[in-house]
Amino acid sequence: MSIRKLQGSSTEKSLSEQEQLAKINDVRKILGPVADKLPVLCSDASISRYLRARNWNTKKAAKMLKNTLKWRLEFKPEKIRWEDIANEAETGKVYRANYLDKKGRTVLIFRPGFQNTSGIRGQIRHLVYCMENAITTLNPDQDQMVWLIDFQGWTMSCISVKAARETAHILQNHYPERLGVGILYNPPKVFESFWTLVKPFIEPKTYKKVSFVYSNGPQSQKLMEELFDMDKLDCAFGGRNSAGFNYEAYAQWMREDDKKKFDMMNCGSSSPLPSIMSESQSSETLTPSGISMASDEDDSSSGDEKTLNLENIDEKTQGLPLSGEDVAVSEAVDIVKELKKGELA
Repeated sequence: MSIRKLQGSSTEKSLSEQEQLAKINDVRKILGPVADKLPVLCSDASISRYLRARNWNTKKAAKMLKNTLKWRLEFKPEKIRWEDIANEAETGKVYRANYLDKKGRTVLIFRPGFQNTSGIRGQIRHLVYCMENAITTLNPDQDQMVWLIDFQGWTMSCISVKAARETAHILQNHYPERLGVGILYNPPKVFESFWTLVKPFIEPKTYKKVSFVYSNGPQSQKLMEELFDMDKLDCAFGGRNSAGFNYEAYAQWMREDDKKKFDMMNCGSSSPLPSIMSESQSSETLTPSGISMASDEDDSSSGDEKTLNLENIDEKTQGLPLSGEDVAVSEAVDIVKELKKGELA
């Protein structure tokens, strides 16, 4: 396994390769049998991301990862299909671009001004579907992505503090170290007030990765040219690609992605928490420290404010219809029992 040298700072630990491996093994020991039952979700690459999010504190990282495993058992993000969120996606408020940045990273486009629903649960399922899809399509040498946020059509009426808080909770607690660069493109002046409102829910390191970019600014144009091939970049972000978002074409693309993912899951995995394919691909490489929206200082983050109720998950799992996935059901019951033994100290 190759581990890239961490880019240390005054607030982040700089560890040698041997020290990183020791921390990773310590987390795996804390997790116990669960780590062996979920080798991809508890891979070196995955554990490393949780450690970086918690500044290499093994107990905090293990607790954070354990909470993610609980969340995945209940929310089942790997089971979400295009048909489940198709109505949320109609306006292209969140979608994966058909191009990469110059570093080969997957690009997710957010258009908050195109919100078309009011139910937070549906919006979160859509977001999670997009995140899972983006992760499965990351290049083997990447574990982070780029977010482009287009403020076209955005007004104060688009704001939902509750939705923003829930979004931050999901991203910071269950997808740590996935953001490489965030671009806020042409945000209106009034957005600064909203930015102030959401700051308490976002870890300070995030700010270092987020840039406010304006179409009429020379420095902004230079930044976009450094990040993207302008012939592929959408016109909405100053590029020369005028294709825009096409719902029908995108729907077909996502259905094809779903089929590939579920075919691979059915053929190659009996795990009750199916592996995220790109993590399996990139498990041999740990990347430098990127963004975490999870607090390194406060272990009682929003993940602890919403403790999942797992009292009946094993019974529900046992009640699933028997099929070729009998082994997976049995393993799920065992994993739930391990997770229910109590919070990590």
